[in-house]
Amino acid sequence: DYYASRGLGDVYKRQVKESIEYDQLRTIYRFDELEEIVDLITDVLCSTRATIRIGGEDLPIEAVKDRFWRLEQSHIEYVLDRMKETTTKIRNIRGYLLTALYNAPTTINHHFQAEVQHDLYGKQH
Repeated sequence: DYYASRGLGDVYKRQVKESIEYDQLRTIYRFDELEEIVDLITDVLCSTRATIRIGGEDLPIEAVKDRFWRLEQSHIEYVLDRMKETTTKIRNIRGYLLTALYNAPTTINHHFQAEVQHDLYGKQH
């Protein structure tokens, strides 16, 4: 791996694992699922490109990096749980995950609010 050979990738990977509470997530999710997410986040954080495609749009890499540095355990749980629930065939898993991870901090609260609303009011007959 290019970044690992420079050492930067290893440093970032350790920081990502710490910030998302990787060891705690390992009690819930499979190793390969988590490693894929951690590697993807690390790739973005190590990128030297000017832009990255998220949700069909080219965004400044620094803005995406800023958001990825703020990812926490709850965001990873949210993304992995949504993936398990989706019934749509995902053709570009990397693109899907990039978009989901980028959007997680801004959509997670709305998701849980909708879940509570459904639990409180959606089951009434």
